[in-house]
Amino acid sequence: MGKGQVNVLMLLLFLTLCSASDQKWRKAMISAEKATSLVMNRVGSSILFPIHGNVYPTGYYNVTIKIGQPPKPYFLDLDTGSDLTWLQCDAPCVHCVEAPHPFYQPSNDLVACRDPLCAALHPPGDYKCESPEQCDYEVEYADGGSSLGVLVRDVFSLNYTNGIQLSPRLALGCGYDQIPGASRHPLDGILGLGRGKSGIVSQLQSQGLVRNVVGHCLSGKGGGFLFFGDGLYDSSRVTWTSMSQEFTKYYSPGIAELHFGGKATGIKNLIVVFDSGSSYTYLNSQAYQTLTVLLKKELGGRSLKEAPEDQTLPLCWKGRKPFKNVKDVKKYFKTIALAFASSGRTKTQFELHPEAYLIISNKGNVCLGILNGTQVGLQNLNVIGDISMQDRMVIYDNEKQVIGWTPANCDQLPRSITANM
Repeated sequence: MGKGQVNVLMLLLFLTLCSASDQKWRKAMISAEKATSLVMNRVGSSILFPIHGNVYPTGYYNVTIKIGQPPKPYFLDLDTGSDLTWLQCDAPCVHCVEAPHPFYQPSNDLVACRDPLCAALHPPGDYKCESPEQCDYEVEYADGGSSLGVLVRDVFSLNYTNGIQLSPRLALGCGYDQIPGASRHPLDGILGLGRGKSGIVSQLQSQGLVRNVVGHCLSGKGGGFLFFGDGLYDSSRVTWTSMSQEFTKYYSPGIAELHFGGKATGIKNLIVVFDSGSSYTYLNSQAYQTLTVLLKKELGGRSLKEAPEDQTLPLCWKGRKPFKNVKDVKKYFKTIALAFASSGRTKTQFELHPEAYLIISNKGNVCLGILNGTQVGLQNLNVIGDISMQDRMVIYDNEKQVIGWTPANCDQLPRSITANM
């Protein structure tokens, strides 16, 4: 990478000037991790994080994670749509944006080019190391943003739900060159929760510290919780559908059919992905146009009128007086559903009630939180975003290769839980 070459010498010099690793400390940490792993395997603990933020008006959800020695807090955007966790990094930083905390100071533990985690970030046969001692990366996002940097390992300070502490060394990106996207959030970095080997939960699983399961519960009132492991839900109460073995880059149940008001719309073969890094839900142009036509037809003659002057989202409606919440207008809107062919002829439906696709703008109008994905470059992907996952627990079980969801109270952390604050 051209930009990577410019900073190879600077980063290596910076890391050389860092204090040498304390080998005794690292051996002690490895021993502690092994002991903790044995405890986890015996009691089946999960790791839990409180979530902050909302779909509107904040526009994102994030968690706080402590990284480094001594541990320092960072606000990370939880993103099931990407694998790599990265922080804006002073290595030094070529291009960074304003963040809540000082830029991350990298450890002197570089991930080598030959490391499997490095290979996992690059297409097979499409990566040449600028230096064998380090792994350069570049990730790009659908909104036009990107991060370029190198992989390092550092200590993550975490707590099991039974109160036991652990401090695994995990790989993360030291991002010294960021291009902010259209939906840039004022955060320290990204928490990569995707299916790949470089994902945080996959790394924890490879160390025997937690099962490779990610789950989140986003509250429509704001906040919620994120968890790693399978100890916080009753599997028998969850609706499950298989992960696609064709679209393995994403958490995808595969192909879906669009329903409106309990009836098929004729829109089929929608490639659907779950993405907590997206605030809103996106349909391709054909599905979006069909849905908006159906909505407008349904609202014809009602007391709602389109409000083009409200630019909060592309399609908004106003009433005789300002609305306070979605409950004020839900009677006018029908349930939308995506029907997945989970096994044979059986179709599993992911339903979107009005609360899962509408917001009330600061002008008191009701706006459609389903957008045209084709217009923002999503091509053929249809994204289930945060708005449509509110007030239910959504679970990505990478070991069983299934995705599940169930209604839940996301306003409170599970009882008798010690969370990572």
